[in-house]
Amino acid sequence: MKIDSLQSWGIDPTRPLVISGPCSAESEEQMLETARGLKSLGIQIFRAGIWKPRTRPNMFEGVGSVGLKWLKKVKEETGMLTATEVATAKHVYEALKMGVDILWIGARTSANPFAVQEVADALQGADIPVIIKNPVNPDLELWLGAIERIAGAGITKLAAIHRGFSAFDKGRYRNEPRWQVVVELHRRLPALPIICDPSHIAGSSEFIYEISQKAMNLGLDGLIIESHNNPSVALSDAKQQLTPTQVGEMLQKLVIRNVESDNVEFKQSLEELRQKIDVLDNDILNLLQQRMSVVQEIGKNKKENNIQILQPGRWEQIIEKSKKEAKTRGFSEEFVEKVFKAIHQESINIQNQILNS
Repeated sequence: MKIDSLQSWGIDPTRPLVISGPCSAESEEQMLETARGLKSLGIQIFRAGIWKPRTRPNMFEGVGSVGLKWLKKVKEETGMLTATEVATAKHVYEALKMGVDILWIGARTSANPFAVQEVADALQGADIPVIIKNPVNPDLELWLGAIERIAGAGITKLAAIHRGFSAFDKGRYRNEPRWQVVVELHRRLPALPIICDPSHIAGSSEFIYEISQKAMNLGLDGLIIESHNNPSVALSDAKQQLTPTQVGEMLQKLVIRNVESDNVEFKQSLEELRQKIDVLDNDILNLLQQRMSVVQEIGKNKKENNIQILQPGRWEQIIEKSKKEAKTRGFSEEFVEKVFKAIHQESINIQNQILNS
């Protein structure tokens, strides 16, 4: 897969790349006022939703094609590049006709291979950056598939947007970050720029800075931040939008980490610590091997005595004990529970093989 650098987009690729603008285009005045504020911060790309795929049919679903004229006005007055979301071939044709500079594919669309292919077919022959948001569910293969379909249309200016993943039980954020999915995407496609969408992860303006800083700590390439000249009256996602002034204040607070260092002492110290990690990782694998050997003996005993694998009382004891130990060792309960659930699942697999042999 051929992936061009961000510099090929006609922008200053200095990290972080910032894309900002309102969740929805609402009026020409709102667009221009917001864009002027963002332009004063040095932001190069203005975003706005023209067609809004909403959850419920009675929600505001965007102003439609008239908003493209307002995007064009923004570009003419400020010189900023413009970006909007497309979900159908019609959207693509209209956006290209009006000179939109960058397109993105939303989370609901990227979850549907048929919809992505329709967009890809409409993009054949176009030379335009396309950014693909992660699907609403944490399915890396589906995300990769959407990226591959757009690449298959000859698009080489590609990037991904991490906007978090929907969950039935709402936690601290609107969408779960699940940063490990992003880390794996980077491992699979190291040349692909990845942009974080802290607005949709947060769901509230109060969390946007902390999520943005986490993204920079992980080395992501940029941020796409929803900004409105007056968020309190926004027609969609009012709680998660910042004013241009607030965007500027947030960006000033961000600490941008270096990719590498020329400090020889740092490199030597880091290498020594990594060697210790390698030894400890090997010790962990040895302990797991010993534990699974005991599991095999338990499986044999259960088979001889015709006992089912799952013993809920015993499993509950392990989890509760592990959580208590987590507190004394400085680990989060969530981390320890995930580790022991993975170990427990492998134990079940081993015992199941024995009982079926």
